[in-house]
Amino acid sequence: MSIDSPTHQIENEVTAAARVADGHKHYGSGDTEVRALDGVTVDFGAGRFTAIMGPSGSGKSTLMHCAAGLDDLTSGSAFIGDTELGSLSERDLTLLRRDRVGFVFQAFNLLPTLTAIENLNLPLTLAGRSADPEWLDQVVTSIGIGDRLDHRPNELSGGQQQRVAIARALASKPSIVFADEPTGNLDSVTGSEVLDFLRDAVNDLGQTLVLVTHDAAAAARADRVLFLGDGRIVDEIYQPTADAVFDRIKELGG
Repeated sequence: MSIDSPTHQIENEVTAAARVADGHKHYGSGDTEVRALDGVTVDFGAGRFTAIMGPSGSGKSTLMHCAAGLDDLTSGSAFIGDTELGSLSERDLTLLRRDRVGFVFQAFNLLPTLTAIENLNLPLTLAGRSADPEWLDQVVTSIGIGDRLDHRPNELSGGQQQRVAIARALASKPSIVFADEPTGNLDSVTGSEVLDFLRDAVNDLGQTLVLVTHDAAAAARADRVLFLGDGRIVDEIYQPTADAVFDRIKELGG
């Protein structure tokens, strides 16, 4: 299904955990200007798993970074819930990201001197808060790291380290989790397991997840896949299959 209007990316009857309205992101000026985002409007529905795909340079990571408050839009608006990110001071934006947004990246970013449970709790510890014990137990059980909590990163496999990073992202009960190529440093079997854990976080914990990926099989686990091209959303698929995603991304030149 081709998208003729950006308003088609609004998820009807679903509360938006995050959204971007007429988002533009430009780098440079004049002849060297690059339009990484060119008028994107999109909602990320609460409790939904959305994947973002597109060829290299299509704007998929830029969209995630702007939606998550990691980068500023040149024009337009980005919201987490009802909070407009552009209206916040740098301090308030930092607090919002800490308290309401979870992040998972290719790099695990675990501190080598801390155990898994200490790494998992670190953002809350720095904020002077404690995790809800019942919620933390749910997260640890869902992610499957209960028997590794006392181990340091060098005692964990890559997949186990990424599970700890996912649990860390979920520990504060964020409104939304953004994951940028979280399986990029993992082998295919371990990567598949990590993606299953992310899917379980949506199904079992009611989490909202936005995943940037180049992998059709990963995107097929989502409820919806958005396809970007030249800084615009050009298509979307609901309840995707790996074959449908692969065929569409091939058409886009990815």
